Amino acid sequence: MSLASTTDLDQDTLRRAYGTFPSGVVAIAAQIDGERVGLAASSFVSVSIDPPLVAFCIQNTSGTWPRLAAASHLGISVLGEAHDVAVRTLAAKTGDRFAGLTTSTSDDGAVFVEGASAWLDTTVEQQIPAGDHAIVLLRIHGLDVHSGVAPIVFQGSRFRRLVE
Repeated sequence: MSLASTTDLDQDTLRRAYGTFPSGVVAIAAQIDGERVGLAASSFVSVSIDPPLVAFCIQNTSGTWPRLAAASHLGISVLGEAHDVAVRTLAAKTGDRFAGLTTSTSDDGAVFVEGASAWLDTTVEQQIPAGDHAIVLLRIHGLDVHSGVAPIVFQGSRFRRLVE
């Protein structure tokens, strides 16, 4: 058996290896100066029940994250199968990231995508530098779980559906 050494760990090899692990996809969004601002993330993870914490990772080069990081509250929408096209729109570098999506906004400015399997109202607890990304730790202040919404899964650079 031969494993790739650190000298063989180029970006393509790492992306291929990371892509073998399936993950869910979330929308992270807020209303800022009257505009919906958001992005899609597949690096979302639960962290703690007490206190209620979740996290995601964001590239240091993101132009959207600095705007969202300053928001008083962030809406996390756990996206479902019906969002397969919308996920690409949310991840786009240009244009209306919310095109074709219906959203709701909380009094604190958190934006939620309709049809998601769960909504979490969060605030930024901490940002931890991690190489070319930051790990963003979020505290949950409220949530709503929508039963019966099958999740969308990202794996191997493709969006997939779970099959029983």
